[in-house]
Amino acid sequence: MPAAPAAQASAETRSAASAPVARTLISKNRGKLALLCGLSLFMSGCYLGHLAVGQARLMRAGRPIEAILADSDTPDELRQRLETVQQVRIFASSLGLEIDEQYTSYVDWPGDRVITTVIATRPGEVVPAGFWFPFLGRLPYKGFFDPSRAEAEAASLREDGLDVCVVAVPAYSTLGWMKDPVTAPMLLRGEGPAVETILHELVHATVYVKDHIDFDETAASFVGQEASVRFYELKRTAPAARARRRAVEDERAITAALVALRDRIEALYATTEAGPKRDAARAELSHRARSEIAGLPLRESKPAEIAAGIRLNDACLALSGTYGGAIHRYARKLEALEGDLAAFISELKQAADEPNPAEALLLPEPPRPGE
Repeated sequence: MPAAPAAQASAETRSAASAPVARTLISKNRGKLALLCGLSLFMSGCYLGHLAVGQARLMRAGRPIEAILADSDTPDELRQRLETVQQVRIFASSLGLEIDEQYTSYVDWPGDRVITTVIATRPGEVVPAGFWFPFLGRLPYKGFFDPSRAEAEAASLREDGLDVCVVAVPAYSTLGWMKDPVTAPMLLRGEGPAVETILHELVHATVYVKDHIDFDETAASFVGQEASVRFYELKRTAPAARARRRAVEDERAITAALVALRDRIEALYATTEAGPKRDAARAELSHRARSEIAGLPLRESKPAEIAAGIRLNDACLALSGTYGGAIHRYARKLEALEGDLAAFISELKQAADEPNPAEALLLPEPPRPGE
């Protein structure tokens, strides 16, 4: 999912889980292309070498947004979207997010993704098995610039008996270590999602805590969503702002349904031995969840289409938990701050220095009836 500014967590506490592993190796030099090339030669053919080559390619392909906007041949649609990116950067800074030189360049990257991410879970689990890397430790997912490498990794994991989810990713954060570009796949998904993605990744560039991936990703998801709505309220018409809020509420409703399914499956695995009976119960839970999603009162999305296409295997559900497992608690915290998103971000930065950042930031869960 960006040396570190004083407002950010220290370099020792920052993690690179949402971006290629190679960025940590080059952090001391902040993305110098020569070092990336050296790494790729040193580790030719290995996973880290693949990432170094891909990162170098991405960096070389970038053009300054200012130059693109000054070019009379720039298509009007691209011009408008890049002007929006500039507005988003200014808005993000006003909220207290670190923008540095993030998203000041554009890469006309081919296809629908920049990287392809692989997530895996062990039999009877709905939490990521994770991957271990030198310097970084265990991370929940693994990214590839080459989709065929991701598919090969997925096939190998399946052969080992793991459940796998393969996801196309249009952007990722280097947590401020390098100048992350805007990419064509990021813009393909429309203005609202692009605005949300940039704000999400700028949260990672501001606060990222090693070994607290659920906190990092859920906080970034929540702030990205809320900040995108505030941006639309400030820069767009009232109907457009209302539509963006509805889109965010749709996202959260779908995520809540997926997290609820994950929790039910986790309970099933904890109480039922592996075998045909458990498999049948697992299939029934997915069937019911698909029906529930189809019946959601979404306003900017088509629930029946989402329900038909959504992936409900264990690995994909594990990813849903990473990004939105406790998003309701973040909403309660923002409500307690009377909707002051800048204050929320300020407290988010402070919480990053605590042993348990999520509990330091969030309000306690209210007691359940009868407790």
